[in-house]
Amino acid sequence: MNRENVRNARENVGNGPAAALAGPPGRARRPRAVLAVVLTLQTMLILDVNVVNIALPQLRQALGFTPSGLSWVLHAYLLAFGGLLLLGGRAGDVLGHRRTLLAGVSVFTAASLLGGLAPSAGLLLAARALQGVGAALAAPTVLALIATHFPDGKERARALGLYAAVSGSGAAIGLIGGGLLTDWLSWRWVLFVNVPIGLLLLITAPLVIRETERRPARFDLAGALTSTAGTTLLVHGFVRAAEHGWGDALTLLSIALAVALLAAFVLVEHRTAEPITPLRLFADRNRAAGYLALLCVMAAGNAMFFFLTQFLQEVRGFTPIRAGLAFVPLAALILGASHVAAKLLPRTGPRTLTAAGAAAIGIGLLWFARITPESGYPNALLGPMLVSGLGMGTLLVGVTTVLMSGVAPKDTGAASGLLNVMQQIGGALGLALMVTVFGAARRAAADHLPAGLDPEDAADLVLTEGVTTAFLWAAGCTALTVLLTALMKTARNHEDTAG
Repeated sequence: MNRENVRNARENVGNGPAAALAGPPGRARRPRAVLAVVLTLQTMLILDVNVVNIALPQLRQALGFTPSGLSWVLHAYLLAFGGLLLLGGRAGDVLGHRRTLLAGVSVFTAASLLGGLAPSAGLLLAARALQGVGAALAAPTVLALIATHFPDGKERARALGLYAAVSGSGAAIGLIGGGLLTDWLSWRWVLFVNVPIGLLLLITAPLVIRETERRPARFDLAGALTSTAGTTLLVHGFVRAAEHGWGDALTLLSIALAVALLAAFVLVEHRTAEPITPLRLFADRNRAAGYLALLCVMAAGNAMFFFLTQFLQEVRGFTPIRAGLAFVPLAALILGASHVAAKLLPRTGPRTLTAAGAAAIGIGLLWFARITPESGYPNALLGPMLVSGLGMGTLLVGVTTVLMSGVAPKDTGAASGLLNVMQQIGGALGLALMVTVFGAARRAAADHLPAGLDPEDAADLVLTEGVTTAFLWAAGCTALTVLLTALMKTARNHEDTAG
């Protein structure tokens, strides 16, 4: 931040976002240090969604997971993370974002150590759920602290661009890191790696981040319970449908209870004086469309990473480290595209970036849907990876800006919490739905295999048919995202939208 911006920030104390800040004045002059801390935190949280993906075969052998039970290594984290995010966002507003960040990082770090030491499947799943609790407390503070520490439009646009780059590339970097750690050390290090990062954050965050003003208020416990239980049951219903089918009684019961609880949540939020999720956040047409767009694109993105990892290892025979390194170009394109998109934002506006990014991801997924068991990495996989990476980096800058624009300081925690909810719930629901599609396509392919086909070739063909069908459905999600951008209003002043 330059001297003019620092002087403007001083003059604006007591008015706007700066009014929500408390603490020694000297700490206000470390925006780069603040950004480094919150982006490190975001990286750690995003990595943990996918870093265990490549280690799953080793996990299954070491701890005796069943094939269906293994999926809960991912879903235990996503359920707790997505289900408690709204409570975490509210806790930041009420208790202070720095306090909530430190509490969340403490829980997350301890749970990572516990998971790395876990001697049994049950203890590992408990640790993964506890990681999700810590992530739910810490994640909403990231965007809230950016909003309060970067009130200037250009500075905030740059910070949001870097946030989008980290968020978009984190999944790919998690796969890379998971492959390296699993091959070089063991699966336990995909959890242990969080411990030194967490300790570093616990030391540095109090030194550079100002505490936001505490707003004495009651916690909306009814809203927290209904939203957490509702989203958890909804994800559970979809996950169970992927394993047991849509006719399963527990699947239908979970979804029915989820709908009832989420309806109760809306009713509670409408009536309470201090809601955990102010419904006024949805009154803005751009923001409402943005939430749905983010949910759809995260569904497609999670499915892409999950199925590509399977294809590379099970069909093409890649080792964990080779499978992880295969995602390096994708991660690089996300980072580069996010940087360019942040610079284009004042001229194009977030709506254009969101639509263009979603379209590029869709093209990449349609390209992926053409793969065969014989498809090589350079000629059939690298191209769609680059296109998809370009789209992800572009879209995340646009949709993040849409969702955080014009949010009142008192709602920053709730707004960033909802953004993260859409990321986690969209990813979990989307992956469960795509796995259901994948399973149905595999069964259909197995029923129509040519006679006399080698068993190994038959297995590769069946799996590839399931993967390509899932990619087609994921491309449909991105097409819906493009349509949702048509509902957004074009900002009259793009710099205002960015800030």
